[in-house]
Amino acid sequence: MRIEFKMEGGVAYFPGLSKPVSIDTDQLPEHARAELENLVKEAHFFELPGGPAPARKRGADTYQYRISIEAGGQRHTLHLVDPVENPDLQKMVSLLRKRAKEILSAGKKPGPGG
Repeated sequence: MRIEFKMEGGVAYFPGLSKPVSIDTDQLPEHARAELENLVKEAHFFELPGGPAPARKRGADTYQYRISIEAGGQRHTLHLVDPVENPDLQKMVSLLRKRAKEILSAGKKPGPGG
């Protein structure tokens, strides 16, 4: 399963730092792969309506998410805005945020003198 996750918004939003993160579940440890794939299944991700991004809710610190998943010959994209009301989708978004942070942290290189 290949996942592209993009998060925008928040209190300290900088457009240049909101790059999509790609996650290939085949590259994750077994427990992490199973957890993420189960959350996608529990959220019925491929059955949810896609479409344009929902209207931004009030508040400058609101996060917006674009999640594209490719698996089993299917590709589907959802656009979500915090707060995510579906509890299964919220669990999936929380885990994707965690994985994205890990990936971005691992990709950072120390600057001069660091």
